[in-house]
Amino acid sequence: MPRILSSASPNRNSSQVNRAKANQLRIIGGQWRSRRLPIADVAGLRPTPDRVRETLFNWLQSVIGGARCLDLFAGSGALGFEALSREAAKVVFVEKDTRAFKQLQANVVTLEASGAQLIHADAFSYLEREMASFDVVFLDPPFRLALPEKALDKLLERQLIAQESLIYLEHELEYQLEFARWGLAVHRQTKAGQVMSFLLKKV
Repeated sequence: MPRILSSASPNRNSSQVNRAKANQLRIIGGQWRSRRLPIADVAGLRPTPDRVRETLFNWLQSVIGGARCLDLFAGSGALGFEALSREAAKVVFVEKDTRAFKQLQANVVTLEASGAQLIHADAFSYLEREMASFDVVFLDPPFRLALPEKALDKLLERQLIAQESLIYLEHELEYQLEFARWGLAVHRQTKAGQVMSFLLKKV
């Protein structure tokens, strides 16, 4: 007689799968397409969703190859790893949380990502000592701390943005910025739920 599984079993299995996926990020395109990487269990860590990353890298497809990139509030590293997968020459990952940083280190080893440079530091202390400009800067900071404004101030003050550089910025829907203050204009933008995403360039 065939064994009849309880109705709870599929739900438990489904729940386990969903929890596992929630603790992973998936690389969308490039050499590591469909690779899944673990994410550190850190409060507030929220990788840029797959759909938004796909849109972003469609915007960047003509410039990302060979680019020098900065993933300033790296977190899961989703944006930086996606850039390296699509043949960015170098990505500097800056992350101050120790658990998130250790997971970034492990994922760099897993991918054998030779173009990755990992910096365990506060974003602003790092910017104070950086000297070279970047082709693409990814800004996905923790929400509700006014960090985008502070980051843009420091990037411009330190002259880390060249005339042709692009800045990708995510912030909460209710947060408002006048990009003209920094001599920046919106090149592309999109909205996903309560998050706004912008691709910015110098006027």
